[in-house]
Amino acid sequence: MRIRWEEDAIIDLVALRAYIAKDNPAAALSLAERITAKAELLADQPLLGEPGRIHNTRELVVTNTPYTLIYHAAAETISILRVLHQARRWPTGQTL
Repeated sequence: MRIRWEEDAIIDLVALRAYIAKDNPAAALSLAERITAKAELLADQPLLGEPGRIHNTRELVVTNTPYTLIYHAAAETISILRVLHQARRWPTGQTL
């Protein structure tokens, strides 16, 4: 399966990396690499995450971080929709 990063997920990843890089650029790079590596696992294991809080999504916790990947698994593509901090107020309703 192919991994596709949606615009909101890219914005989330860039923002969290920039925020952490203010204090520790190496940690920011390491975290971004861990998040993208976890997303890549979905290519072979699309049901790795749990059913999501929003219809037709799944959630995959990035181990040992406070971040969760929100994604949609289709026949040929995994769409990474968001990268959310677990302390954030989560979107409600039908959309992220």
